[in-house]
Amino acid sequence: MKAAETALRLVLAAALALGAGTACAAGRAAAGSDGPLCRGYSGVPQGFAAAGGAAPNRAGLVAVKGGSFTMGSRDGYPEEREPHRVQVQDFLIDRHEVTNAQFAAFVKATGYVTRAQRPLDAWAYPGVPRERLVPSSVVFVPPQRPTPAYGWWQLVPGADWRHPRGPGSGIEGLENHPVVHVAYEDAQAYARWLGRELPSEAQWEYAARGGRDGEAYPWGNTPAVQGRAMANSWQGRFPFEDDGADGHAGTAPVGCFEANGFGLVDVVGNVWEWTWDRWRERHAQDGGDNPMEVRLAQAEAPRGTQPRVIKGGSFLCAPDFCVRYRPASRQPQDPLLATQHLGFRTVINLR
Repeated sequence: MKAAETALRLVLAAALALGAGTACAAGRAAAGSDGPLCRGYSGVPQGFAAAGGAAPNRAGLVAVKGGSFTMGSRDGYPEEREPHRVQVQDFLIDRHEVTNAQFAAFVKATGYVTRAQRPLDAWAYPGVPRERLVPSSVVFVPPQRPTPAYGWWQLVPGADWRHPRGPGSGIEGLENHPVVHVAYEDAQAYARWLGRELPSEAQWEYAARGGRDGEAYPWGNTPAVQGRAMANSWQGRFPFEDDGADGHAGTAPVGCFEANGFGLVDVVGNVWEWTWDRWRERHAQDGGDNPMEVRLAQAEAPRGTQPRVIKGGSFLCAPDFCVRYRPASRQPQDPLLATQHLGFRTVINLR
């Protein structure tokens, strides 16, 4: 199977060549504030700062005791359906997704410029006129009429982490929302500034399950609990309108939904999250102890462009299109591609 996001990149490149991809989604402001971090949270945990010397910064992290769990699912999509036992060691992981406020502090301290804020690489977008290789990122634009699958994505010049819906949009008032439009290398750069790493797929899934081994969601086996939404996802007819029945249309502030058994919030829904692993279509059969990377027998892409595993689903996951707001769910993501529904969190490995 070809990586879905690689195909998406080619679709977007074709759109650029035709002069499309300049629209901007207006979106609706998130409504509702019913969680412990949802009200008045600055988006920056106490003690947050760059790593000091050899000591990583631990602000905002939750300690997760290692153990054995069943990774994958018998009931999900084909790429999930090889459940196997995996052992992970103790580690620390962000309680919530990295926020706009945290990423802004990193940028202010380092002057870092994200991939979406730089001109597109000509080699990654063959056939696209040079004048269209401008700083851009992928934005969800609800269509007005039926459209082919993935036709709701547009590569929008000027879209980046500061302008999540393109020119004219901003993050003022969204400091406690997850940062988006970060490519794989951007997430890595942030993690290293703190002396941390990106989680492996196994670490991420173990943490997301919160001790509920073998269950479909971090809270059990039903998508809602007594009619109450447990994560930020899409309600309504996808991709035309999200009616915001869960209190949010678009991203939500971190921590608006109940924490899992390990004290982590927003592990499913809200935004997809990068992991360190390279993508493969199926899980390894032999399991392993503390697996840190899927190793491909043969690289199928130039160095640095192999798809990576993303986890957790996003606010764009809907029952009639994408049911991936589950810990076992996994998807390939082009590491060069930043999008409006993809963020990350970080870990410290306790060796």
